[in-house]
Amino acid sequence: MRLERDSLGEMEIPAEVFWGIHTARALENFPITRRPISVYPDLIRALARVKQAAARANRAIGVLEPEKADVIEQVCLEIIDGQWHDQFLVGVIQGGAGTSTNMNTNEVIANRGLQILGRPLGDYASLHPLDDVNRSQSTNDVYPTAIKLAMVFGLTRLLEEHERLTVSFAAKGSEFAGILKVGRTQLQDAVPMTLGQEFSGFAHTLVEDHDRLSEVIPWLNEINMGATAIGTGITADPRYARAVLDELIAVTGIEMETAADLIEATSDAGIFMTLSGTLKRAAVKLSKICNDLRLLSSGPQAGLGEISLPPRQAGSSIMPGKVNPVIPEVVNQVAFSVIGADATVTAAAEGGQLQLNAFEPVIAHSILQSLAWMTNACRTLRVNCIDGITPNLSRLSMQVETSVGVVTALTPYIGYAASASLAHTALTTESSIADLVVAAGLMSREEVTRVLSPERLSGIVPMTGVISVVAQDRFADDHDD
Repeated sequence: MRLERDSLGEMEIPAEVFWGIHTARALENFPITRRPISVYPDLIRALARVKQAAARANRAIGVLEPEKADVIEQVCLEIIDGQWHDQFLVGVIQGGAGTSTNMNTNEVIANRGLQILGRPLGDYASLHPLDDVNRSQSTNDVYPTAIKLAMVFGLTRLLEEHERLTVSFAAKGSEFAGILKVGRTQLQDAVPMTLGQEFSGFAHTLVEDHDRLSEVIPWLNEINMGATAIGTGITADPRYARAVLDELIAVTGIEMETAADLIEATSDAGIFMTLSGTLKRAAVKLSKICNDLRLLSSGPQAGLGEISLPPRQAGSSIMPGKVNPVIPEVVNQVAFSVIGADATVTAAAEGGQLQLNAFEPVIAHSILQSLAWMTNACRTLRVNCIDGITPNLSRLSMQVETSVGVVTALTPYIGYAASASLAHTALTTESSIADLVVAAGLMSREEVTRVLSPERLSGIVPMTGVISVVAQDRFADDHDD
């Protein structure tokens, strides 16, 4: 063990660990989730990027010795490369507005730096977690900057999977372009459409959500580094804010900007509500698509049974042969979680007081989890479901041939009243609409065949899927797997 001291007293710390007394106190105080911040690697790498940029900026303006700045940067690069993440132990939910996360980061960097320098762990006279690693900084500018950067990392990855899923739906739209089916409104039979139109509609929905999610990234790139405690910049050199911004851009390759009002930026959580709400929108719409997939594949004998989802696993411990739509179901549950997380983010954003929001840890946890789960949901939906969907052609054909919905196409020729009468007769006698129209002498067989052609019924010319082509043009070049 080694002995460390802070303003509250002394504690024994395991001799070989990189974290120190501030982390140890957090471990005692916040045994809440049993989930360390290292469950979010994006956050750990983002913290390392912020500390790396700060060290470089402090060296450039002459407030940190070059040797110390160099070793801090070396450790940050190791963390970015995936090392030492097991040393980030504080819980994802913590009091103190993220102070424990910042302290954990400072201690890990300082002690690993001491090891590189050949000094004993805890020898903070040689490299100090606060005086050196945290130079010119406060939790209140480091933490929000890091969680925004982590969200950009996670959102970028989600958008890539979202694009791939869009292309998969678009490809099915093209594949199913000529397959006629019955459309439905309020779960009742409506007019015909094609299966391709239905899947192209799914693709278009995803295109819109991709655009909305992409629009959030520039807002996340507004940071408050240099604000220190409340936005006044106390303890930081006047040159530091510009210097750290330049260095953060250099080390991340992301174009950022310093907020115009650092006091406002330090207390405001509006961007987190925007991102969370946009994520919720995307999750809800994806969940609705999954609801449709479950309905369209229901049965297979006593349901709609229009499409078949790939069988992924046995569906029952008691009913042999039963296969459930497990992939859409798991995506539904991810959406439910995202909806709940958005409620948490909203409450936490509202709960901030005066110059700081103390509840950013639960905001960070909620959004980072939603980003990770949505990314995984998009991937498993594409790989384990969408790419393997097949149409049940005979059932689709039979449903269209016996559907009274096709009578709508005849109303311009025989009138609404005659069409309604024929629809009633068709339902009660289970006769074909086409046969009834010809038998009543209202139209010839040739006329009925022309009016009820698949192209006219679905309102299209033979197509490869207009929405599909749009989606493929936008995304397929980069994501053709």
